[in-house]
Amino acid sequence: MLAVRALRILTEAFEQVIAVGKAQDALELPFEVLDDGSEERAAIVGVAAALRLAATRLCVVLPTDMPFVSAALLRSLAEGAEGVDAAVVQTGPLPGAYRRSALPVMERRIAAGEFALYRALEELETKVVEADLEQLRNLNTPVELA
Repeated sequence: MLAVRALRILTEAFEQVIAVGKAQDALELPFEVLDDGSEERAAIVGVAAALRLAATRLCVVLPTDMPFVSAALLRSLAEGAEGVDAAVVQTGPLPGAYRRSALPVMERRIAAGEFALYRALEELETKVVEADLEQLRNLNTPVELA
């Protein structure tokens, strides 16, 4: 299962890991999923929830549909976020590392119904971390997974 793999890679990279999603989905997973508190299904909602719920000031976010991302890349994103609001890969906002300083911009955009995470990055001090494009492939269908 992709969610289990994502959690395993995050756990390889970091001591503290949380999973954020929709409680209403009631997914049968072997770990707790913290509710993001929104009916909207958008990456910015999940990232903002992680920043609110985490005990740390930095969250490295990994979507479950990116099974080729390595723990080393996630650590590179965390290091890249030193002194900036966010560090992202060259293809877009996820995977990415976000500091709590990014939360006000995200919350304002969510409240305004603006759910494009990449647009929030335009308002944040952001560093791009170059990554192997093979690691950044995402899977959208069971056929792609096979």
